[in-house]
Amino acid sequence: MTDYLMLLLTLGIILMGAAVFTNGLEWFGKKLNLSDGAVGSIFAAVGTALPETLVPIVAIIFGSKTAGHDIGIGAIIGAPFMLGTLAFFIAGVAVVLNRKKRPDFPVMRVDSTVIRRDLEFFLIVYIIAITSSYLSHPILKLFIAVGLALAYALYVFRTLKGSGQEGISESDLDPCYFAPKSHDPHFAIILAQVTFSLFLIVWGAYIFVEKIQVVSINLGISPFILSLIIAPIATELPEKFNSVIWIRKGKDTLAIGNITGAMVFQSSLITAIGILMTEWRLSQAAFLTALLTISSTALVYWQICRKKELTPYTLLVGGLFYLLFVALIFTGKI
Repeated sequence: MTDYLMLLLTLGIILMGAAVFTNGLEWFGKKLNLSDGAVGSIFAAVGTALPETLVPIVAIIFGSKTAGHDIGIGAIIGAPFMLGTLAFFIAGVAVVLNRKKRPDFPVMRVDSTVIRRDLEFFLIVYIIAITSSYLSHPILKLFIAVGLALAYALYVFRTLKGSGQEGISESDLDPCYFAPKSHDPHFAIILAQVTFSLFLIVWGAYIFVEKIQVVSINLGISPFILSLIIAPIATELPEKFNSVIWIRKGKDTLAIGNITGAMVFQSSLITAIGILMTEWRLSQAAFLTALLTISSTALVYWQICRKKELTPYTLLVGGLFYLLFVALIFTGKI
């Protein structure tokens, strides 16, 4: 029982650190006067993706070779899946529930150029990353990993270069947690907040990995499956409710960019780490999960390319892909 309570406690620590980290990064973006697209796709996305980013890294470094690598790969594969299915679904539900406030419903108020760019980067790098699991030569895998990291650098450059829109306003942000009464917190305070929250996340992730190995043994469940489900839901999904708040404010580019930007980050830099630090041989379960992720994302990308717009109904389909995943779990297919 103690292990289960500690698992829940460490998840709380990780989420608290993530909330503080995200808040700090958003204020950092405001200090640089960046646009909704840049803040959503880069700073908010990286901030909300950090917990599930550190879980696989800590698992691979400090976990046992077998269970640690299983947990790491499960978390790496699970994060884009959760974003491309369940997070999309939640965003779609939020738009539908707020339709009375939207005279332009069902068309969402997204910058199609920003979201299309995010989805293009994700689909390309993720397919390359998944395909690289067929490679056995370490030099080829090293080449792929470096290429993925460079792809993310290019993505950041293009996002910031295209950041010519109006900067994010203070009304879109919660007060800076380390200076709640200040409308213009000092840059040093923002950096201190980010550093402190990073410590919380790393500490929580270390204990989380330790406990998830124990719990998986007690329950007789594969560490890969447990990390594929628990880690992304616990560390990714709660923070994606930021997108619900932004949708209620009509900031759809921030909301969807928060999701798609995190998907790019997860599929490039974090997958590159997985390729470098593990054998990166994906199981059938991992391939099926990746296929569901690609299918759901490709549907959203198709609508933006074909219609030049996005509607919540396409996002809702992500929920069906997630239900299919659950069905495969219960039938033992994954």
